[in-house]
Amino acid sequence: MPAKPLAAARLDELHDAGVELTAHLDLARAERPGRTVQRVNVDFPLGLLQAIDREAERIGVTRQAFIKLRMADALTRGR
Repeated sequence: MPAKPLAAARLDELHDAGVELTAHLDLARAERPGRTVQRVNVDFPLGLLQAIDREAERIGVTRQAFIKLRMADALTRGR
């Protein structure tokens, strides 16, 4: 972390100039707005879970990532 925090405008200038900003950030306190996580438990029939696992493996993602991707796709299409 830098000795003196930089103003947002200065960080913008450095970014626009292509300067690496990591040294100016406190990553231990970094947050991603709108990304609060809530854990849920869902029961799936075994056959569906096996199909999910096959498809996740086929596209090279984890089971959890596959479920998130498909849910996001379904919700986006439903708008």
